[in-house]
Amino acid sequence: MQLESLKMFCDVVETGSFSRAAQLNHVTQSAVSQQIRALENRYEQKLLSRSARQVTPTPAGERLFRGCKEILARFAEVENEIREQSTEVAGTTTVSTIYSVGLHELRSVQKQLLKTHPKVNMRLNYRRNDQVYDDVILGAAEIGIVAYPQPRAGVDIHPFRDDKLAVVCSPSHPFATKAKVSLTALSGVPFIAFDREAPTRKALDRLFREKNLDLNPVMEIDNVETIKRAVEMGIGVAILPMATVSAEVAQGSLVSKPFAEGPVSRPIGLLIRKGKYLDRASAAVLEAFKLAEASSDEA
Repeated sequence: MQLESLKMFCDVVETGSFSRAAQLNHVTQSAVSQQIRALENRYEQKLLSRSARQVTPTPAGERLFRGCKEILARFAEVENEIREQSTEVAGTTTVSTIYSVGLHELRSVQKQLLKTHPKVNMRLNYRRNDQVYDDVILGAAEIGIVAYPQPRAGVDIHPFRDDKLAVVCSPSHPFATKAKVSLTALSGVPFIAFDREAPTRKALDRLFREKNLDLNPVMEIDNVETIKRAVEMGIGVAILPMATVSAEVAQGSLVSKPFAEGPVSRPIGLLIRKGKYLDRASAAVLEAFKLAEASSDEA
């Protein structure tokens, strides 16, 4: 028994007509009749009642019709899945990210995505840290990016990379002539800080408390771009991810210095709603993150 025979049978039941079913399947009415007779012979009972006006299913035909529709629907789904795998991946994936990651950190990811899936678009929403979690949980974003990721109900965390932090100052600041800057030297110096609720700020406060040192924030800002402008104006120094100041350092408007105590970094994590099925575009974006990070490690 072939699926074409089952489809013809279902078409006859749904249209109530042999001639209409023949048109839908691009065959003759005689061919449809032969297929129905073959089914009735197989099951040794009448499946259709024929009248002058319409064809209707018998009780046995009605049961076969319901079962066949389920089989044909599932087969259509499988065919679509197979066809989809053979076509180019395309679509838009929304990524919610904190301000201090954004394009600065994601340039390599976007390059990787363009190389592997040029028709997939990664749309970035810049959000506060807690809003990124909410976006992922509520389905407003397929992927979230946060610093110092913390376990939360309904969210899976995928490690991405560690951001190297540096002391950032204006070219006229005394730190600009030093090879390295110690944490002790930062104590009491006018400091441009992240907002108190930002995970990076909390981590820096914890680091300074462990060293029995005091930060002297003269400004608290939730946007890394605004922090950079304040540092350029000479209002104070800051501790920022090196990737976020690379352009300004190259242009000479800012200077970055490593820590005398050794590297200081912050972890960056990817958030995905627990149990969420990622469509092919979103899966491609997630894969681009992994490939970009692997390339960074090799470099």
